[in-house]
Amino acid sequence: MQVTETSSEGLKRKLKVVVGADELGERFSAHLDRIKDQVQLKGFRKGKVPISHIKKVFGRSVMNDVLQETIRETSSKAISDRKERPAMMPDIALAENAAEIENVVAGNADLAYEMSFEVLPEVTLTDFKTLKLERLVADVDDEQLNKALDELAERNQTFTPEEGRAASEGDRVTIDFKGTVDGVAFDRGSGENLQLVIGNAGFIPGFEEGIKGATKGESRDVKATFPAEYPVADLAGKEAVFAITVKEVEKPVKPEIDEAFAKSLGAEGLDNLKELISAQIKRELDQASRMKLKRELLDALEASHSFELPPTLVEREFDAIWHQVTEGLKREGKTFADEGKTEEEAKAEYRAIAERRVRLGLVVGEIGDKNKIEVTQDEMRRALMEHARRFPGQEKNVYEYFEKTPGALQELRAPIFEDKVIDFVLELAKPAEKKVSRQELIDSLEKVTEA
Repeated sequence: MQVTETSSEGLKRKLKVVVGADELGERFSAHLDRIKDQVQLKGFRKGKVPISHIKKVFGRSVMNDVLQETIRETSSKAISDRKERPAMMPDIALAENAAEIENVVAGNADLAYEMSFEVLPEVTLTDFKTLKLERLVADVDDEQLNKALDELAERNQTFTPEEGRAASEGDRVTIDFKGTVDGVAFDRGSGENLQLVIGNAGFIPGFEEGIKGATKGESRDVKATFPAEYPVADLAGKEAVFAITVKEVEKPVKPEIDEAFAKSLGAEGLDNLKELISAQIKRELDQASRMKLKRELLDALEASHSFELPPTLVEREFDAIWHQVTEGLKREGKTFADEGKTEEEAKAEYRAIAERRVRLGLVVGEIGDKNKIEVTQDEMRRALMEHARRFPGQEKNVYEYFEKTPGALQELRAPIFEDKVIDFVLELAKPAEKKVSRQELIDSLEKVTEA
């Protein structure tokens, strides 16, 4: 095999690879020798077909296999011999002249092809101990705890009837109703003993408002209009009239936050309930703190590493982002003008994001490689189980998807690997801690670049 570099520009490489006809012949013979015991042809016992006959019957097919195998092996060796790391699979270009190709297949000519690829840049890692980072620490205060307890009580409120009560926001009403459009009843427009909490916004505009002020035993007509985008075409944008009879009006009753309330939720008592809620709030605060610190670290890593980016990787990342953005706008019926920018301005913005992601991906990968950071099988197993739990009743389908879909497991591995790299760098960087309030922590998240 002869390898000649024909072009080298930045990270782009182009090589010409020539494999002699003699070597191809040896590969061809070796391939025939490997398959001779498996070949079965009419008139011959299995494994007893003469090589000359196998060559006559299968020669062209075998040579095609040999050529594919040769290209795969020699292209890989050409890169490894140069100690280069390709950013993506190389593009292989064979001769376009049919006669030349035919001569190669016939074993009368050398195999010659060109391979084009981009190499990963050399990444010189910064001294992580020099990074100036700040970890914001927020503790749980009485205000947060009391607010959480109050919200918990609201979620566990009950309803009790009150004679003569006029239905208002937050009340639960029980109604019979019959809806018509232009005097004609429509499908699913009627019901009995329907319970609804006024203000929960589960009905078409005007329906709940029309019930306000009604008392038990009262009947009234309520007008409401179906939204223009309502999925039933015959009803979209139409005004409906609902004949309503109110059968019950109940006021909300929020439970007292006491020992009995705590035990009703499974806690040992009120103090135990407060401990559980405080721990949950603390976990949320710690997660927010880590998110802020992680984003800050990624900003620092990007700022402290400068190198040429493989154009193909950037283009692939940009295409993925652009597709997601344009599809989102299409679903919402919006344009870039609605976002206050031109399409070209948007492309420049998202290309910068793509470049950032590629740069950070290469830096994170280099940190992991140089420090032998790996994702274990146990970590992957836990991640897969956690992912499957998000789809109750479909766990088996989830496992089958990851088994059968190439690259799917990488989607689970990537964030685990990134977090392990982040933890490694933070251990060396030793961020300074700063006590802040919950609100200061939340506000800080908005000031850090989205990764």
